[in-house]
Amino acid sequence: MTLAGLVSVQAATPPAQPADGAGGVGDRKATVTKRLLGRGTASTYAFYAAGAAPEAGRPVAIFLHGWGAVNPQSYGGWIDHLARQGWLVLYPRFQEVNRTRPADAPAIAESLVKAALAEISTDGEAKPDLGRVAMIGHLAGAPLAMDLAAAAKAQGLPVPKLIFAVTPGGIASGPKSRGIALTDLSAIDPATLLVTMVGDKDTRAADLAAKRLLREASAVPLERKLFVRALSDDHGFPALTATLAAPAGVDTAYDGGAIKPGPEPKDAPKDAAKPPPFRWSADMALSGEQQTLVSQINLARVDALDYLGFWKTFDLAAAAAFAGSDATALKNNPRLADMERWSDGWPVKRLAVETPRPTPAAQAGTPAPAPAGRKR
Repeated sequence: MTLAGLVSVQAATPPAQPADGAGGVGDRKATVTKRLLGRGTASTYAFYAAGAAPEAGRPVAIFLHGWGAVNPQSYGGWIDHLARQGWLVLYPRFQEVNRTRPADAPAIAESLVKAALAEISTDGEAKPDLGRVAMIGHLAGAPLAMDLAAAAKAQGLPVPKLIFAVTPGGIASGPKSRGIALTDLSAIDPATLLVTMVGDKDTRAADLAAKRLLREASAVPLERKLFVRALSDDHGFPALTATLAAPAGVDTAYDGGAIKPGPEPKDAPKDAAKPPPFRWSADMALSGEQQTLVSQINLARVDALDYLGFWKTFDLAAAAAFAGSDATALKNNPRLADMERWSDGWPVKRLAVETPRPTPAAQAGTPAPAPAGRKR
């Protein structure tokens, strides 16, 4: 036996996924309905457990992917978890790789979410409850979620009760730079629960972006904000590594290429206006760094960092948000930081949970200048 094989046999194994509850498997027997809403590239994937929806409807998770990670299978593990926990998951395809400018992404996502909600509102099994909406954003999807939340009231979108921004990045550092340009985040509803979560690998970029998002959502009080860090742990095998790609988890059952649109409505317009001619610009192309990150996302496996870290934190945050609780109550929940134990009984490194501190300028009553975000 090789040394590597000996280590794998003797090493402790990570904790298993709970059967139910926050981070749990949920309804194992459920069949997940997979729909493609819209037409062509202007489309949104929808996922929910088949069968009659609860009388109150299903809570809605709007899942905004990282730049370049347009196929829902890259996050299939998380989507499957949400669907089996009773959520309606909407995954707007707001980007055509190498054909969409980051500056155009917020308007595209906004239009897709509106159209998807209008189309799926007639589906009795989906039955979205627009009073229980949460947004999940990964990497560039995190500032995109913030932009959509800031525009929600003005643009007729449902106001999210929770924004969950994981390993945020891709924020434009200026008007002419590549990335998602932040709008006035002070427009985000003060009642929103805002949670940012990062890993301990490549922390500087994600930390700066996460804390910037928390800071610029200035109308949301500190007691409704939380900063969470997942910690890598190599006590056992396979090791848990909290990278920028860690929130992804591939499940090929959610391959977008296998999900076909339904039949065209009989009353659909036949003479729709043609889109304007395509004009390429350099900021449409994925950078080398982005290509590497997308490759890592597309190879990511589901592990305990997912179901006991990212998924469980989102589940607990959503329950708190929908119940009207604040981030202080969430932080004090003993289940939040607990990552359970390796098979030999050794505790997995706990999540680090912080309430963001007010900036000196904010304490003095003046707004603090926003630092440039690192492009990701």
